[in-house]
Amino acid sequence: MFNSAEHHPAFEEYCECIFELHEDDLDVIQARIGERLQVSRASVSQMIEKMSKAGLVKTDASHITLTSEGQELAQQVVRRHRLAERFLTDILGLSWANAHQEAGKWEHVMSNEVEVAINRVLGGPTTCPHGNPIPGSSYIDPHAVPLSQLQSGSDFTVSRIPEELEFAPGLLDFLQESFMLPGRRGHITSLQNDGSISVEIEGRVIGVSAFASARILVTS
Repeated sequence: MFNSAEHHPAFEEYCECIFELHEDDLDVIQARIGERLQVSRASVSQMIEKMSKAGLVKTDASHITLTSEGQELAQQVVRRHRLAERFLTDILGLSWANAHQEAGKWEHVMSNEVEVAINRVLGGPTTCPHGNPIPGSSYIDPHAVPLSQLQSGSDFTVSRIPEELEFAPGLLDFLQESFMLPGRRGHITSLQNDGSISVEIEGRVIGVSAFASARILVTS
């Protein structure tokens, strides 16, 4: 199993961020990394230079990609984060938002032994609570599409709440409280001119913003 003991937590944070931006099909540029990690452009530039020297990233024009070593480190951090989220929600009963915050701490201190034990206790889950795949699991891509691509009157099943939405203040709590959970069935009741969508799910009609509906992944 990959050993990240020699890497500083900041390197882990950046590798994780780059991995997740790529996973969400977003261009990995310094400005977007800075926005996600809430640090200055200058700080990102300095860190990317250090990571390049450490063999974790490579840059091509303005785009940033992980090397094989950086990808391996990122997958370990993301796997531990998502396993921790699953443990914190399924076993300890924390909310999505609280679990996301706590998992951000666990991912840097979890040992290989604890990772294996949590995975065993949880029965080898393939996704985090939000439906995002756990690296190294037996996850099968359901080929989901954004909610915004469906027509009014369509039925859907929630598949994934991508990482980008986990960083939107208050959105995780709203989605959890509204039962927009992976595996839940819903129905589009209307499409609004501003791009937002009204959906009925678990007997309730809620409004999903244009920002969220363009990113929430569903299957028909």
